[in-house]
Amino acid sequence: MKRKTPETALPVIAIPLGDAAGIGPELVAKVAASGFISKEAKPVMVGDQRVLERGMAIAGVRFDYQVVEDFEQALNVDGLVLLDTKTLDGSAVELGVVSPVLGKEEADNLVLCIEACKAGLIDGFCFAPLNKAAMKLGGYEYESEHELFGERFGVTGPYGEMNVLDGLWTSRATSHIPLKEVSDHLTVDRVLAAINLAYDTLCRAGYDQPRVAIAAINPHGGDSGTCGREEIDILQPAIELAARAGRTILGPFPADTLFIKAFEGEYDAVVTMYHDQGQIALKLKGFERGVTVAAGIPCAITTPAHGTAFNIAGKGIASTSAFEAAYKIAIRMAIRDRMMA
Repeated sequence: MKRKTPETALPVIAIPLGDAAGIGPELVAKVAASGFISKEAKPVMVGDQRVLERGMAIAGVRFDYQVVEDFEQALNVDGLVLLDTKTLDGSAVELGVVSPVLGKEEADNLVLCIEACKAGLIDGFCFAPLNKAAMKLGGYEYESEHELFGERFGVTGPYGEMNVLDGLWTSRATSHIPLKEVSDHLTVDRVLAAINLAYDTLCRAGYDQPRVAIAAINPHGGDSGTCGREEIDILQPAIELAARAGRTILGPFPADTLFIKAFEGEYDAVVTMYHDQGQIALKLKGFERGVTVAAGIPCAITTPAHGTAFNIAGKGIASTSAFEAAYKIAIRMAIRDRMMA
């Protein structure tokens, strides 16, 4: 049964603790202790209490919280709350090691949040970093968590990963395929879908008229067709179709200079043609601050882009900047979704 939410109520954002062998639990402990997660939303931490307690010990922080058994109970409790899944012994977790047990646990917690979103109990979730290999070993054999989201939400339209760094968003027309196959996978419909997914997701994040730039696939943008025709035959027609809807879609621009202008604020988003085309630019600019957004999913879902950082797990030195940025985006999307409902 869906809750009745006053328009003035803070959005309810769940916070799964992520892979217990990584930096997730200590990140959540830090942002909870600082009061950050409670300023603009009602947070519900999700995971085993023993894992959270270990995260607090690693981070060197302590805060009060109440333990609940389900999301319905969490909505009626003031202050910080933990939905205790009672699924792991935090003291027995070996830090920095890929584990199928932990992979299953972290994915189970995502599913728990998905079902709460579908039931209208929460407005979204910002999950601490997970480990894709562990998730697969734990029985969730998806290419990534985004395929899990798409299946569980029953999404039939385009969806996938978008990345955000310092206000610049990126998406891609193709993702986890060999570079030699990229051109074969590019079609007008596929590029148009990527453009529209990026535009619509920025609108959900609070942009009224996003400026979306399209990256060329060939050197120098194809040099008027003398160095590849994808820009002429595929990208330009897709851009024209998107622009007919009154959207600000620009390009295609040579990818080696596009990000210079993008980071200067000339565009709000860049649609790239393959995985590393945008990822290299963002990760070089600010790997520790990047955010991943689940685009095309009917619930606000975000996470830090940096991953589980097994190499520093347990040292208490992990930065919370990416998590804080991801959490803010989840709040913005949740509020916008509520306004548009």
